[in-house]
Amino acid sequence: MPPVTNFAPALPLGLDNSLMSFTEIEFESERFLHTLYGESPENLRLVENVLGATLVARGGVLRIEGDEESLARSQELFELLRIGREQGFSPRNGDFNRILSKVAEGKGEEFRELFDEPLVLKLRKTSVVPRNLSQKKYLRKIMENDVVFGLGPAGTGKTFLAMAAALDSLLRGEVEKIILARPAVEAGEALGFLPGDLEEKLLPYLRPLYDAMDESLGAVESRRLVESGVVEIAPLAYIRGRTLSKCFALLDEAQNTTSSQMMMFLTRLGEGSKMVVTGDLTQIDLPRRWDSGLVQSVKILEGLDKIPFHRFDERDVVRHPLVSDIIRAYDIHAENNQRDAEAKGGKSQGNG
Repeated sequence: MPPVTNFAPALPLGLDNSLMSFTEIEFESERFLHTLYGESPENLRLVENVLGATLVARGGVLRIEGDEESLARSQELFELLRIGREQGFSPRNGDFNRILSKVAEGKGEEFRELFDEPLVLKLRKTSVVPRNLSQKKYLRKIMENDVVFGLGPAGTGKTFLAMAAALDSLLRGEVEKIILARPAVEAGEALGFLPGDLEEKLLPYLRPLYDAMDESLGAVESRRLVESGVVEIAPLAYIRGRTLSKCFALLDEAQNTTSSQMMMFLTRLGEGSKMVVTGDLTQIDLPRRWDSGLVQSVKILEGLDKIPFHRFDERDVVRHPLVSDIIRAYDIHAENNQRDAEAKGGKSQGNG
């Protein structure tokens, strides 16, 4: 049931003839209203500070006081939160902050587009819902294409969503197997000196993929799938020569593959299969003499219509808000260093 909004006429306050108004938004229940702001009074105070409004929540009614702009922004914020909540989106503090930030910037339409025609993957333990518009577009590309590249910094959800899509395909019977691959060391896959069997050697490198499975299905179900072979942990070298049919293959940290490894992986694609390749082009750990297979694949394949590339940036990070600031600060630092190096190079050439 949509909220009932009651308006009051503008009231003059102070001697500067500024006009203030208030509105009351009635929600279906007190519990529903509390879930919109994460049951945290600090979030209401944050809205007041950012949007310049005064908020009072009593029962299922939210009273908002402020000038015309702060009222409009505050109403838009809680309307977006309501729509999202009714469609299965449960905002965490980070989500609340991101929606608030977009509304304050006048970009609330991005979340209207996110919540329009919601995209939900219903797995056994939980439902996976994209947390921003970029995630929704990425997940849509995975569902509609056989090969997809997801590029961007850590914390954008590119690996988690790919794993969720793989599990969804498996549970729907669209594929019979999931293969998880990730470069195990910076230059090649010299695993022989590590103790334990193959899974134990790869576990530290594949921990993020396990975490994604655990969050979606639970640890017990995840281990059952691995032990039964339905989910296979495979270093790239073990995929060579195989044809992956009725399979969902996920290659993570692909920036650390060599050119030959990347081509070998992509050409394993068989009938009824999907592939997702994820990586961060700013975090290449290969020795300088080795070219990154991910960098090369972008140059060679990005123009192909049937192989979409989805690019995330620091604005799409869904971890702690500080992660975006950290990534942005490092990017600025790298740009400044490059500018200084170019300036020194030009000066040296001029002196010559």
